[in-house]
Amino acid sequence: MLYSTPYHSPLGPLLLASDGQHLVGLWMQGQKYFGGSISGTPVPQDDLPVFTATRQWLDAYFAGKQPTIAQLPLAPQGSGFRQLVWQLLCEIPYGQTTTYGEIARSVAVRQNLPRMSSQAVGGAVGHNPISIIIPCHRVVGSHGSLTGYAGGISKKIHLLEHEGADLSRLHVPRASPPSDSPPRWSPKRL
Repeated sequence: MLYSTPYHSPLGPLLLASDGQHLVGLWMQGQKYFGGSISGTPVPQDDLPVFTATRQWLDAYFAGKQPTIAQLPLAPQGSGFRQLVWQLLCEIPYGQTTTYGEIARSVAVRQNLPRMSSQAVGGAVGHNPISIIIPCHRVVGSHGSLTGYAGGISKKIHLLEHEGADLSRLHVPRASPPSDSPPRWSPKRL
């Protein structure tokens, strides 16, 4: 049985999903792959301890604190490869970014492979079912391109700004203007 509850964030409505013990999903309204890792319709249930803990974590995060991911019982559903990529995402510190290529190199090392595809890593990052907490917003393209965020580029920028990331070396690709709010940056550079 799966359960859900809403959370109202500065980014808009979020939907939390749980198996009763673990957080299995956190999606933004309109997010690509919304609810993609769960099957069936979750039963609304606001008072689960995991939802209380997640709301407290999100409240602290949006208040500018840096709650640890380990505080929450997470159980994202995905292949072993995706699980490894999501684990690596959890290792990216607040206010910092990494690239798909850097994650691909880490995956290759951990799996004792000669190399790993950045595109494969991008697919796993894009299918992260627990947005914000598993910080896929901290991954950027090569040369600082703000690309590939399922919640939308403007939300990625908002999260990075909120965390105090250095945005001076990042840019929005011309082919990927934000679709969910007017830009607060120049089209070429932040």
